[in-house]
Amino acid sequence: MVKVTFITAQDQRIVREADPGTRLLEVGQNAGLPLEGTCEGQMACSTCHVVVASEWFDKLAPASDDEEDMLDLAAGVTRTSRLSCQIVLTDALDGLEVRVPEEARDMQGR
Repeated sequence: MVKVTFITAQDQRIVREADPGTRLLEVGQNAGLPLEGTCEGQMACSTCHVVVASEWFDKLAPASDDEEDMLDLAAGVTRTSRLSCQIVLTDALDGLEVRVPEEARDMQGR
């Protein structure tokens, strides 16, 4: 299992575990976080934007050009922003910390 800590806009820490190979978006959604993922991981939106803790950012696979283009549309983007649908958990990411930006919008009303 891979442990992930989500930090909400209210600084609440939500810790979840998931199997390697699981997308971070799915873990966040299962935890009830406002990560909409409108496009279901097809990189056609930026509703699953997260900010990765700086110490973890370089451990991720680099973002594709398509992901970078979608991040340009997200609110509150930082140097360590990523789309959670593009982060696939691996054993090397055990302990990953990400912040869910305050600007996150959940059109499903969760």
